[in-house]
Amino acid sequence: MHPSGRRALRHVAALSAGPPAEASLRVTLNFHPDRMAGGEPMLRGLAIAGRYLSQFVTGTSNGGLTAHPGGDRWRWEHAMFGGAYDDAPADVRPVYGGLNFRRKEVGAAPRFGSAHLRLTAAVLARTTFCYPDSHLEPTAFAVADRMSLIELAVADDRDALDDYVEAQVHGGVRLDGDVEALVLDPSYRGTDVEAAARGLPCPIEWHPGFRLSVAELRRHPDYRGARFVELGAGLAVDGHLTPRLIGDAARGGRHDEQDLKRVWHYLARFG
Repeated sequence: MHPSGRRALRHVAALSAGPPAEASLRVTLNFHPDRMAGGEPMLRGLAIAGRYLSQFVTGTSNGGLTAHPGGDRWRWEHAMFGGAYDDAPADVRPVYGGLNFRRKEVGAAPRFGSAHLRLTAAVLARTTFCYPDSHLEPTAFAVADRMSLIELAVADDRDALDDYVEAQVHGGVRLDGDVEALVLDPSYRGTDVEAAARGLPCPIEWHPGFRLSVAELRRHPDYRGARFVELGAGLAVDGHLTPRLIGDAARGGRHDEQDLKRVWHYLARFG
């Protein structure tokens, strides 16, 4: 591990308290498997790199894209890790996921994508955690052997898409050693996504899937906005919306990516 990662772990450990997390819990990294990253389809980029890269390297994000010197992500990491990464190369910075303390089959933080990498137990020892999400500039931090954040999250009253303990994995995530499985939505069976996934050096699993009827979608106009309901209804096939259909729209380039992200929130929340 790069010295910056070791300094970051020590810094957060000094701020942490509580009992150890259960050894059976896993960190998951949610993402959209059919999007572009660094000019390549996401899964092809993973195959080429052999590891999961941070947005400081890829220049892409399923949240806000602020990973540059002086940007919000840079500033949040400076605060969380005591400046440990301020002068570090981009490719040694942490990657982000969630601690799947609710043991969701779709991963800890599906708001960031329908697929996830489920990491090995060994990765917990080099992961730091915060609650709530780092973009909210939290003051509660943890490491795996001093984990007080689950209790905070359980007691909080947040929307289902915000109900996660954020994880920051230091020291890299290699597909051939740090990943138990890539878990995909069944809407990608028989597609290029499945074919690309079969070329990765990690097992593939399938979760039960996200599927939202237009009728159910129309019941929630106030969740993200009526115009996103209509956009989602227009993307549906046979009266239902799936992750693959949203991904097809994203690659088609006819819709704003932020608009499609809000449609995804509907599917992830109510599907």
